[in-house]
Amino acid sequence: MSTDTNTARGKSPARGLTRRQVYERKAKQKSLIIAAVSLAAVVILIYIIVPLAPGWEGVKRSFFNWAVLTKTFPKMLSAFVLDLQLFFIAAPLIFALALIIALMRNVTSAALYPLRLFAIVYIDVLRSIPVILTIYLIGFGIPGLGLLPPYNSPYIWGTVALVLAYSAYIAEVFRTGIESIHESQRSAARSLGLSETSMMRYVVLPQAIRRVVPTLVNFLVALLKDVALLSFIGPVELLRQAGVYKSLFANFTPYVGAALIFLCATIPAIRFADYLMAKQNAERSR
Repeated sequence: MSTDTNTARGKSPARGLTRRQVYERKAKQKSLIIAAVSLAAVVILIYIIVPLAPGWEGVKRSFFNWAVLTKTFPKMLSAFVLDLQLFFIAAPLIFALALIIALMRNVTSAALYPLRLFAIVYIDVLRSIPVILTIYLIGFGIPGLGLLPPYNSPYIWGTVALVLAYSAYIAEVFRTGIESIHESQRSAARSLGLSETSMMRYVVLPQAIRRVVPTLVNFLVALLKDVALLSFIGPVELLRQAGVYKSLFANFTPYVGAALIFLCATIPAIRFADYLMAKQNAERSR
């Protein structure tokens, strides 16, 4: 009797699944198998075809030299610690400054218009200049004023350049999140007697920041990579250390080692950002 009832309802008697769910599960399994076979075929083709290139042996010696990699990798890992230190110093400063700039950009009071104008100019100028150029201008320009140590350190001014450049981008992310909050939320807050400041602090900002978290994680990944740009003004971080070893061994393998370190550091964060984005999209579709 129960089997007939399940069949009548379009369910599989074995697992209590609908026929559509069974079909979707089989289709997903089939797509995974096809994807795995396709990936394996591509990898095998690359493994067979690339070594047939005339210059493969030279490229292998210059970029994939195991002996050079084993000698240089531990020291490059130590240099990457400096990247992480600069990153963890810059990231909170960027978020704090970006939030302030975003709030200034969103003020509506006529008396506070100079703040709004400053925020607009700040964002437009720093988003228009490449990050590397901002690092050059600040990293070489400010110490050129004749400041005494340690205030002429490229570590300090390189970090300042990153903070200024990235805060302009992230300020726009925060502003987008703030403006995405429906006006009804603000109206409800006002009806409860909240001031503009309290409304922004307790109602608008918590929702706005939650909405832009996946984008912020992506910017964090980009920031971790762009810390390497500071090598152009002096700090001996991972990229500069790889360049030193490249010159010392006359080999490009240290750059491959540096790339592997960045991959191991950033791919988990990228996957986490994708997870957050998918979760957010799923919640919106409900």
